Amino acid sequence: MLVVQVDVQVRPELVAEFLEATLANARASVREPGVVRFDVVQDLADPAHVVLVEVYRDADAPAAHKATTHYATWRDTVEAMMARPRTSVRFTPVFPAGVDGWASVAA
Repeated sequence: MLVVQVDVQVRPELVAEFLEATLANARASVREPGVVRFDVVQDLADPAHVVLVEVYRDADAPAAHKATTHYATWRDTVEAMMARPRTSVRFTPVFPAGVDGWASVAA
Protein backbone atom coordinates (compact mmCIF):
# COMPACT_ATOMS: atom_id res chain seq x y z
CA MET A 1 0.00 0.00 0.00
CA LEU A 2 0.97 3.60 -0.57
CA VAL A 3 -0.48 6.78 0.93
CA VAL A 4 0.00 10.07 -0.92
CA GLN A 5 -0.78 13.39 0.75
CA VAL A 6 -1.30 16.22 -1.74
CA ASP A 7 -1.14 19.74 -0.34
CA VAL A 8 -2.97 22.45 -2.28
CA GLN A 9 -3.27 26.18 -1.66
CA VAL A 10 -6.24 27.44 -3.64
CA ARG A 11 -6.82 31.02 -4.71
CA PRO A 12 -9.35 32.19 -2.07
CA GLU A 13 -11.93 33.42 -4.56
CA LEU A 14 -11.97 30.00 -6.29
CA VAL A 15 -12.35 27.63 -3.33
CA ALA A 16 -15.95 26.62 -4.14
CA GLU A 17 -15.10 25.85 -7.76
CA PHE A 18 -11.96 23.96 -6.73
CA LEU A 19 -13.89 21.82 -4.26
CA GLU A 20 -16.59 21.06 -6.85
CA ALA A 21 -13.99 19.81 -9.35
CA THR A 22 -12.04 17.96 -6.67
CA LEU A 23 -15.10 16.16 -5.32
CA ALA A 24 -15.98 14.98 -8.84
CA ASN A 25 -12.44 13.60 -9.17
CA ALA A 26 -12.55 11.99 -5.71
CA ARG A 27 -15.89 10.28 -6.37
CA ALA A 28 -14.57 8.80 -9.61
CA SER A 29 -11.21 7.90 -8.05
CA VAL A 30 -12.67 5.67 -5.31
CA ARG A 31 -14.16 3.54 -8.07
CA GLU A 32 -10.73 2.75 -9.53
CA PRO A 33 -9.49 -0.77 -8.71
CA GLY A 34 -6.15 0.53 -7.40
CA VAL A 35 -7.61 3.22 -5.14
CA VAL A 36 -8.44 2.17 -1.58
CA ARG A 37 -9.37 5.61 -0.28
CA PHE A 38 -9.44 9.20 -1.55
CA ASP A 39 -10.13 11.85 1.09
CA VAL A 40 -10.52 15.59 0.61
CA VAL A 41 -10.00 17.69 3.75
CA GLN A 42 -10.16 21.45 4.22
CA ASP A 43 -8.19 23.47 6.76
CA LEU A 44 -10.52 25.04 9.37
CA ALA A 45 -8.19 28.01 9.88
CA ASP A 46 -7.59 28.55 6.14
CA PRO A 47 -10.40 27.26 3.88
CA ALA A 48 -8.19 27.83 0.83
CA HIS A 49 -5.83 25.13 2.12
CA VAL A 50 -6.99 21.71 0.94
CA VAL A 51 -5.30 18.36 1.43
CA LEU A 52 -6.00 15.20 -0.55
CA VAL A 53 -5.18 11.91 1.15
CA GLU A 54 -4.95 9.17 -1.46
CA VAL A 55 -4.50 5.53 -0.44
CA TYR A 56 -3.43 3.12 -3.17
CA ARG A 57 -3.25 -0.69 -3.23
CA ASP A 58 0.30 -0.67 -4.61
CA ALA A 59 3.03 1.55 -6.02
CA ASP A 60 1.70 1.20 -9.60
CA ALA A 61 -1.80 2.48 -8.81
CA PRO A 62 -0.94 6.23 -8.76
CA ALA A 63 0.25 6.03 -12.38
CA ALA A 64 -2.96 4.24 -13.38
CA HIS A 65 -4.93 6.95 -11.54
CA LYS A 66 -3.08 9.70 -13.43
CA ALA A 67 -3.94 7.98 -16.73
CA THR A 68 -7.71 8.32 -16.15
CA THR A 69 -9.91 10.82 -17.93
CA HIS A 70 -11.33 12.13 -14.66
CA TYR A 71 -7.85 12.89 -13.31
CA ALA A 72 -6.87 14.72 -16.52
CA THR A 73 -10.09 16.73 -16.35
CA TRP A 74 -9.42 17.62 -12.70
CA ARG A 75 -5.76 18.52 -13.35
CA ASP A 76 -6.61 20.79 -16.26
CA THR A 77 -9.61 22.36 -14.51
CA VAL A 78 -7.89 23.24 -11.23
CA GLU A 79 -4.45 24.24 -12.47
CA ALA A 80 -5.31 27.95 -12.69
CA MET A 81 -7.19 27.80 -9.37
CA MET A 82 -4.07 27.09 -7.34
CA ALA A 83 -2.21 29.88 -5.58
CA ARG A 84 1.01 27.85 -5.87
CA PRO A 85 1.95 24.49 -7.38
CA ARG A 86 0.62 21.56 -5.38
CA THR A 87 3.07 19.40 -3.48
CA SER A 88 2.89 15.78 -2.43
CA VAL A 89 4.50 13.43 0.08
CA ARG A 90 4.41 9.63 -0.13
CA PHE A 91 3.92 7.50 2.99
CA THR A 92 3.86 3.85 4.01
CA PRO A 93 0.84 3.08 6.18
CA VAL A 94 1.66 1.84 9.68
CA PHE A 95 -1.83 1.60 11.20
CA PRO A 96 -4.18 0.31 10.11
CA ALA A 97 -1.88 -2.15 8.38
CA GLY A 98 -4.25 -3.77 5.89
CA VAL A 99 -6.39 -2.58 3.02
CA ASP A 100 -9.61 -3.37 4.92
CA GLY A 101 -8.82 -0.79 7.60
CA TRP A 102 -8.41 1.94 4.98
CA ALA A 103 -11.22 1.06 2.59
CA SER A 104 -13.64 3.82 1.59
CA VAL A 105 -17.25 3.54 0.68
CA ALA A 106 -17.90 5.26 -2.64
CA ALA A 107 -20.24 8.21 -2.21
